[in-house]
Amino acid sequence: MFRKILVANRGEIALRVMRTCRELGLQTVAVCSESDKHSPHALYADETVLLEGKTVSQTYLNIAQILQVARERQADAIHPGYGFLSENAGFAGACAKEQIVFIGPDPHAIRQMGDKTRARELMEKAGVPVPPGARSPVATDKEALDIAREIGYPVLVKAAAGGGGKGMRMVRTEKELPGALKTARSESASAFGDDRIYLEKYLDEPRHVEFQIFVDRHGNMVHLFERECSIQRRHQKLIEESPSPFLDDALRSEMSDAALRAAGSCGYTGAGTVEFLVDRDRRFYFLEMNTRLQVEHPVTEMITGIDLVALQIRVAEGHPLPWKQHQIRRQGHAIECRICAENPMEQFLPATGTVQAWRPAAGANIRMDEGIRAGQQITTEYDPLLAKLVVYGNNRTQAIARMIHALDETVLTGCPTTIPFCRYVMEHPAFREGRYHTHFIPEHFTGTDLQNETLSHPVAIIAGLLHNENNHGGNSRNQARDHTGNSREATEDESGPQSITGSNSSRKGPASGRAGTAWWARRKYRR
Repeated sequence: MFRKILVANRGEIALRVMRTCRELGLQTVAVCSESDKHSPHALYADETVLLEGKTVSQTYLNIAQILQVARERQADAIHPGYGFLSENAGFAGACAKEQIVFIGPDPHAIRQMGDKTRARELMEKAGVPVPPGARSPVATDKEALDIAREIGYPVLVKAAAGGGGKGMRMVRTEKELPGALKTARSESASAFGDDRIYLEKYLDEPRHVEFQIFVDRHGNMVHLFERECSIQRRHQKLIEESPSPFLDDALRSEMSDAALRAAGSCGYTGAGTVEFLVDRDRRFYFLEMNTRLQVEHPVTEMITGIDLVALQIRVAEGHPLPWKQHQIRRQGHAIECRICAENPMEQFLPATGTVQAWRPAAGANIRMDEGIRAGQQITTEYDPLLAKLVVYGNNRTQAIARMIHALDETVLTGCPTTIPFCRYVMEHPAFREGRYHTHFIPEHFTGTDLQNETLSHPVAIIAGLLHNENNHGGNSRNQARDHTGNSREATEDESGPQSITGSNSSRKGPASGRAGTAWWARRKYRR
């Protein structure tokens, strides 16, 4: 049984993991950079340690320093969240050497699925459909040209060592291929330290559908249904929902079986997501497997009532899964909108500023996973994701209506965000009727679609009032503490990896165990 967990991340995911740890009676250790030392996740943890260094590579990606903190703070396990070191096989292996549990899969599985060409080979052996394309990384431009001619244009140039849309280029003609290869190699080397690329056939009007899977160390394996993630910009998701409006029961069953075969092909354990592309003729193809908790995991939590972070911790402690596949039930419909510091009116360029007012939506069946506070600086140093707004409804129509209401109620001023774009999508006929795919933005959206609505929208008026309130006596730091339930102050000692805080005043003693017996199955996300 774990007593203390270090969360090797920041922002909303760090705070989300810590909240489950607190429910389970587990102590938490936060790590933070200088710029994050007053952020919500640093204020919420039982213990917080300031990392040496200024850059991401010197702080959140510094394996040696994070392990040093884990040893000094006597953490039993490390939860990596998503991003940063979450899919770093070297980090998982280093944790094992230090006898610290990495809450995730074994290094071997991370390596197998992290190499996209190796993953394709495993999928073919497991009988999981893969798109036509190269079986191994292409070494030369001529080889890429030959493959493209064989499978036919358009093609996708993709990074062999990564995912998330980085190092990916769609090529429609032979003339475009050399430039795309050069750009993809450069992006891949920068993002993953590996410039290998490969080619796949590009699918027309594809839908991006993924399946959440869980595997324990006792041979038990289940899926927790699908999430549709087709509203994207730059091959990165912005809106997710479950169930998918495109899948029928037969296709859902076929794809879930394929997802479990994919997980079994690499000896997987823990939480994972198998991603597929589905063409307009309902043929599906393996895209990749993410060997971590997904950004959009709250969607699954909403429809199943299962706390996936609590389940990760349970599996990492060596417990078997608490149910079989036939015992897992799905109810209703859930939608997630990512609130990112990006300007939809400027092709979703990253935005910066200072959060002037922050009032998250609240109410029945509305959930906000956030990691920001009023007064916080938003820079391009980190991922632009600020918060995730998730709603639940008895059906899709009700969920869409509730999301519109929640978006209207959410106030975030100080920098442009994707809130108005998400509202635009919720009201668009293509989305409301389920007739959308990954080309939704180029086909249906231009920045000018929002320009005439922004000032007249009710939330703009409310935001102005709240901004005025904050400028006349509002204390943003106290508001942040009140929101997280953390009542302790932060000091400003900057020398080395230092403790910023002592114990949280509401939890002075050691963890006393978990509240409740069926803690992994409480329907805590539907109120």
